[in-house]
Amino acid sequence: MAKVLVTGGCGLIGDHVCSGFLKKGYEVVAADRQSSDYNIHKDNFTFVEAKPSDKGKYADIFEKHKIDTVIHLACTADNDLGHMITDDDIKENAVCNSFIYRFAIANDVKQFILISTTQVYQLPKTREPLREDDYTKPLTNYAKLKSDSEGTMASDIGRAKGIMCAIVRVAPVYTKKFAGNLEAKITDPKDNTKFVYRTGEYGFHFCCVHNLVDFLLGFCRAAEDNSYNGIYNMADKNPTMASEIIEYMKENHRIGVVLQRNPPNTSLNSIKNLIGNKDMKVNYRFLDFTRILNNNMFDVSKASKFCSFRWTVKNTK
Repeated sequence: MAKVLVTGGCGLIGDHVCSGFLKKGYEVVAADRQSSDYNIHKDNFTFVEAKPSDKGKYADIFEKHKIDTVIHLACTADNDLGHMITDDDIKENAVCNSFIYRFAIANDVKQFILISTTQVYQLPKTREPLREDDYTKPLTNYAKLKSDSEGTMASDIGRAKGIMCAIVRVAPVYTKKFAGNLEAKITDPKDNTKFVYRTGEYGFHFCCVHNLVDFLLGFCRAAEDNSYNGIYNMADKNPTMASEIIEYMKENHRIGVVLQRNPPNTSLNSIKNLIGNKDMKVNYRFLDFTRILNNNMFDVSKASKFCSFRWTVKNTK
């Protein structure tokens, strides 16, 4: 029975990742600041209380458990950070980076998967899907945090011949119960009102957590050597339209009145008056009015070898 360590294993994403691997017969060790009730009483599940910076506790985990695969979710937005990413979060992530990869190498881990973010990409000037080899330009605190993790991973694990390593750049996530990222795209941060332009025939690329779990399971079963190393975009197969977000919110959450507006005046001066650039840096869910109608997508053809992308806002659980 293969054993998986999930850092940040009791957050929103971590709970579902651990559950998915348990269902497929893996032993799972979850490390996090505090436990959740989601998996705690399930067979083959072990919880270890540890902050990302607790080097000694992680050393004990690798020493006591024969870890085959690490899924590194610690310091991930919507898992255990929330939507405001501070300088302290960046510093704690750097401490974790300083030892987690080296522990994996020293203890002969076979697979190491870092969960990163699509925010690391440079914003495109066209509507062409963003591919894994496109330029990166981290502008937000969260993008910087994950970009630093990617760089440290490349320098530490990249030189190790015996370990398969992958970076998964994930679009903002959702489930049936969790709608924070979806709701942010129809919420004016100036007065917190819900709105839609025209009839909502514009979209945003998200990632259902269950699609991410399906990908990780498929990838871990298939990835047996270094030919699988590299970067993978992870998002739903298609963008989610603003009109679909509204229907999802009506069916699963409270939404209230939705105002119908004309498309925005996208001159830079008018946009800067709506919300400050400082908020964009720290707020993971910052709504960029200059790009709201762009329908930007991420190319997931590489990830499609391991995932069927069967989940959407219409059938998510």
